[in-house]
Amino acid sequence: MDLTNHSIVSEFVFLGFTNSWDIQLLLFVFSFLFYSASMMGNLVIVFTVTFDSHLHSPMYFLLANLSVIDTVFCSITAPKMICDIFKKHKAISFCGCITQIFFSHAVGGTEMVLLIAMAFDRYVAICKPLHYLTIMSPRMCLCFLVTSWIIGLIHSLVQLVFVIDLPFCGPNILDSFYCDLPQLLRLACTNTQELEFMVTVNSGLISVGSFVLLVMSYIFILFTVWKHASSASSKALSTLSAHITVVVLFFGPLMFFYTWPSPTSHLDKFLAIFDAFITPFLNPVIYTFRNKEMKVSMRRLCSHLVHYKSIS
Repeated sequence: MDLTNHSIVSEFVFLGFTNSWDIQLLLFVFSFLFYSASMMGNLVIVFTVTFDSHLHSPMYFLLANLSVIDTVFCSITAPKMICDIFKKHKAISFCGCITQIFFSHAVGGTEMVLLIAMAFDRYVAICKPLHYLTIMSPRMCLCFLVTSWIIGLIHSLVQLVFVIDLPFCGPNILDSFYCDLPQLLRLACTNTQELEFMVTVNSGLISVGSFVLLVMSYIFILFTVWKHASSASSKALSTLSAHITVVVLFFGPLMFFYTWPSPTSHLDKFLAIFDAFITPFLNPVIYTFRNKEMKVSMRRLCSHLVHYKSIS
């Protein structure tokens, strides 16, 4: 299709959620509170792990990086959505839309790989405890982190390379509050069936495959814990349950977005809110309130801060 024969869309318009002022106000309060809590909770985890030497272990290194990723992830779409709630014209530029898609898929892909790394960390800690520090060395942890970001960036770039040059000549209405590939492809002025299939394979099957791999690995680890019942096993079981909860919360909406053939608009938006606000908020809650070491470290740091403040 010749792009010169079409007026290229320069911006996309979000329909948002509702025109009711009462619901908009409720949505604004809900979004602002959860976004603020997500940012604060994840930053507290990063701060605690960084400055408390008792938490300088592979598990907490990966946990701190998960919090960094969640901080970035919820900042990709949430701030604009909060600012747009009361606007009549909710628009985003073409470049802004592509940038939003790029970072959401890059960070999302990175989190997928990091969750797999965290599952491997738990496998080594529980099934090979005597070799844990040897296998999960600082170099191995850094390799996991770098690999996860590389895979996330490749995952995002592979999709955008084929999408960025598509002709968009109208309409430019997105029934959502953020940009994502499935909805964007439907607005292209050309046949995008092959690209939609590619997105399903790239995002959908990767999400499902990673989820199945993680579930199988956790089932194996749980079986190992069950065979060696002890006080240490109960602690491992508590940690595993937190990891499994995070995995289900993260992968659930993703698998729906990219594998369900035609999701309803309201359900799609609800899951999008859950993915953008609630999941990044629940991660620090799950890992903090269910983790005794983290709570002790947070209290220790708070007491140190109060002590230094009283001295100064």
